[in-house]
Amino acid sequence: MKISIKSAEEIKKMRIAGKLAAEVLEMITPHVVPGISTGELDKLCHEFIVNVQNAIPANVGYNGFEKTICSSINQVICHGIPNNERVLKDGDILNIDVTVIKDGWHGDTSKMFLVGKCAPHNQRLVKVTQECLYKGMEAVKPGAYISDIGNAIQKHAEKNYYSVVEEYCGHGIGTVYHEEPQVLHYGKPGKGIQLKEGMCFTIEPMINQGTKYCKTLKDGWTVETKDGRNSAQWEHTIAVTSDGFEILTKRNNEFE
Repeated sequence: MKISIKSAEEIKKMRIAGKLAAEVLEMITPHVVPGISTGELDKLCHEFIVNVQNAIPANVGYNGFEKTICSSINQVICHGIPNNERVLKDGDILNIDVTVIKDGWHGDTSKMFLVGKCAPHNQRLVKVTQECLYKGMEAVKPGAYISDIGNAIQKHAEKNYYSVVEEYCGHGIGTVYHEEPQVLHYGKPGKGIQLKEGMCFTIEPMINQGTKYCKTLKDGWTVETKDGRNSAQWEHTIAVTSDGFEILTKRNNEFE
């Protein structure tokens, strides 16, 4: 398993791509309201990346995917396809996942949105899933094991009576969209590779209200919970630093 170690100069380029990806989510936030379609959200993101950022939307054409963002609503775990027929309703929860390429480097991130007034149990799912992401990131430092990330996520999810999707994981990233290592969101600590300064990868836990099991729809992309209960996901691209980690896709005011 060949894992690329990025130089300080390369991480600087990834920082630029990551910042752009974060800016897409910041730009789209005020538009995520009841009555807008996921197709309209996709168009806004596409135009912003291409015309304002002068960057490339990585998802367009990737393995046949035609859209700029993945828009995953309620029971959709990941890879939801935007369309003009699906209009957001009051109480929906939505994940927007976007990847931007700038000067050949990728920035990959996603955020959950509460549409209108959401039920407390959905608000809680979204909040705990974000906490799972942060717990996973806090396990990152040189010398730690990659499974420490998944263990921290799984413990927090299960402590809150949720389950972790096992079929999908985080991944190495750089000039290649998906590369080694795979970053599982569950497992026992102290397993797998040891982390080194300069590694860059995503952490993107998918947490379900019900069971961990999922199904892929006939479109070949959309993944839903098997039991029809809701799912949430948050994602950041991070770099391993000399003493911990740096969030390359951090949004403005994220921790305020």
